[in-house]
Amino acid sequence: MTDVKNVLFVGVGGQGTILASKILTMGLIAHGYDVKMSEVHGMSQRGGSVSTQVRFGAKVYSPIIGEGTADILVSFEEMEAARYAKFLKKDGKIVVNACRIPSMPVLSGTCQYPEGVIAALQECVSVLAIDATQIASDLGNPKSANVVLLGALVEALGLHDIDWKGIISQTVKKNFVDMNLQAFEAGMAAM
Repeated sequence: MTDVKNVLFVGVGGQGTILASKILTMGLIAHGYDVKMSEVHGMSQRGGSVSTQVRFGAKVYSPIIGEGTADILVSFEEMEAARYAKFLKKDGKIVVNACRIPSMPVLSGTCQYPEGVIAALQECVSVLAIDATQIASDLGNPKSANVVLLGALVEALGLHDIDWKGIISQTVKKNFVDMNLQAFEAGMAAM
């Protein structure tokens, strides 16, 4: 636990980025890591960008991840991955949901959603793209895509020795525990 790891979650309001980062934070704390977390909601209730920064290690002094310092960027939507890619280290990774949520300018017809976002990112950094929304939908609830992505992140970081099932069971509403446990396992398997 000597190195500090930096994980940046990004998405659009309502996708569950904050819940996923809270589950990660709780699991890391329970395992003995020093953890700092910060949230930026922005216009999240209006479909705007949301980001959460989680830093963990033996000793963490600040919750802020600067540009060029994130080990992993977890993006809940393609354009958010492109928007926040500048925060990655040169050898960083992106775990991205191959999902598009059109912004207000796209919806109003003033611009088009860009094509080939994931392919463009793959030219510059290591990108692990999964269709978390489809995986979650196949399990019965597309809203659990956030926990699918959390499972993919845990697999990418190799954080297998934490009781994620227990942490998820304590964190999500009781009616959704089983579905979220399945989503978590599906995300791990997708990696």
